[in-house]
Formats: sequence, C-alpha cells, structure tokens
Amino acid sequence: MGAQLRVYKRRIRSVSATKKITKAMEMIAASRVVKAQRKVAASTPYATELTRAVTAVGTGSNTKHPLTTEAENPTRAAVLLLTSDRGLAGAFNSNAIKAAEQLTERLEREGKQVDTYIVGRRGVAHYNFRERKISESWTGFTDEPSYADAKKVAEPLIEAIEKDSAEGGVDELHIVYTEFVSMMTQTALDARLLPLRLEEVAEEAVPTGEILPLYDFEPSAEDVLDALLPRYVESRIYNALLQSAASKHAATRRAMKSATDNAGELINTLSRLANAARQAEITQEISEIVGGASALADATAGSDR
Repeated sequence: MGAQLRVYKRRIRSVSATKKITKAMEMIAASRVVKAQRKVAASTPYATELTRAVTAVGTGSNTKHPLTTEAENPTRAAVLLLTSDRGLAGAFNSNAIKAAEQLTERLEREGKQVDTYIVGRRGVAHYNFRERKISESWTGFTDEPSYADAKKVAEPLIEAIEKDSAEGGVDELHIVYTEFVSMMTQTALDARLLPLRLEEVAEEAVPTGEILPLYDFEPSAEDVLDALLPRYVESRIYNALLQSAASKHAATRRAMKSATDNAGELINTLSRLANAARQAEITQEISEIVGGASALADATAGSDR
C-alpha cells in the first residue's frame, strides 16, 4: 500500500507541473490572439481600398493583362499553403494541410501540374516526411507576420504567374489558409488569387447598388495594373497570414484550456485514489495493531493459567 501511495503522489506532482505549463501557455495564446485580431482589423481598410482600385482598373479597361486574363488551356497552378511553425494547436495545421491536399487533387484531376509553396515548419515537415516536392518554403514568422514577410512570400509567386507556363511559370495562383471566424471557430479554406475573377472581386469591394466612377489611366491601364496587382497579391497574402496567426493562437488557447481542464480532472482522480490507498494503509495498520494486541492478550492469559 505504501508503494502505491508513493506512485500516486509522484503522478500528482507530475500532472500538477504540466497543468501549470498548459495554463501559462493558454494565457500567452489569449494575449497573442487579441493582438492578432487588432492587426487583422487594421489591415482591412487598406485591403478594401486596394481591391476597389484593382476592380476599377480591371473593369474600366479592355487591357489583356496576364494577371487578369485567364489562360485558354491552363496547365500549371501554384498552391500557397499557410501553416504554423509550432504545434500544440489541435487540428489547426492538419485541417489546413488536408484542405491543400484536396485542392491539389482537384487541380490535378483538371489536368494541371501543381507547384506547392509552403509557409510554416509544420507544413514543410509534413511534405518532407512524405517526400513531396516543395517549390519554395518560408519559416520563422508565422506567429507574428509582418508586411515584409508577405512581400517576401509574394515575390516568387508573382514572378511565376508572369512567366509563361512553358518557361516554368504558372497559369493560376491559389492560397490555402485558416480564416479566423471567432475564438471558437476557425475554418480552413482555399481561394484563387490569380488570375482575378473581376466579378467576384467587384462584389467583394463595392457595396450592392454602388456604381464605380469612370477613370482615365496614365500612362496606361496596363502600367497601372503592373503597379497595382503585385500590391494586391501582397495585401491578400498579408491578410491571410494574419488570419492564420490569429486562428493558430485561438486554436492553441482552446487546446491548452482543454489540456488544463483534463489535468485538473486527472489530479482529482489521482487524489481520490491516493486517499483511498492511504485509508487502506491506515486500516491495515490498525488491523495489525488490534491483531497483535489480541494475540498478546491471549498469550498472557494462557501463561496465567
């Protein structure tokens, strides 16, 4: 009984230490998700106005630009997958990776070769373990991404979309990321960034019933598109990075809260078992004392006779 009681006490100490760690991680994630939400909100006005500008140029001109014109027979597509550098976030990374794999399968069924670009160590490790080709990857900034990080990610993607597919370029650019809906809900989704679907972008950028004004473009609509569309891609990637960061912190907070609650329940269970073992030990000692006293009394009575 004594050995069993020591085992229970040792396990209680171990689980208590783990509970303190998970509680601290929960509090850290809670503070980080608030900061990430603020960054998402701060980036929205710029992205909205930039989207309006791109829509105005795209719909107000007849320019055939490679970033707004779909290829007749697209053969190659790029998929940008956003994951995190760290784990302990429940199904956050696995859901994003699953969405990317489903998108890749759909594009391959359409007869397109897929080039995969990945942000985050978890996604890179997943693809490397399965020996899948990665065109390019970036790590080290997923918890607190900056606009410079988004620009660094967007640069090779824009170069690929501007090249002809026969020269190693791509005809389409897709992104897979986790949208932050609320503290309890984060959704992995995919979206096509390029070529732009101007109808969808117009619906997103312009409220219902509002008419875009007419513009004159200097020096030309094509030059304006050359300047605007890279900024558009960078802003969309930046917003997706912020959404993924907020989603990751929310998922970590939820996972750590669940771990803390489970640790508390396990401590309560072990405490009950330890109390039962201690009670059994005390009962056994009392029984041994009573039995010894009874045997001594019987021996004394026998000697008196």
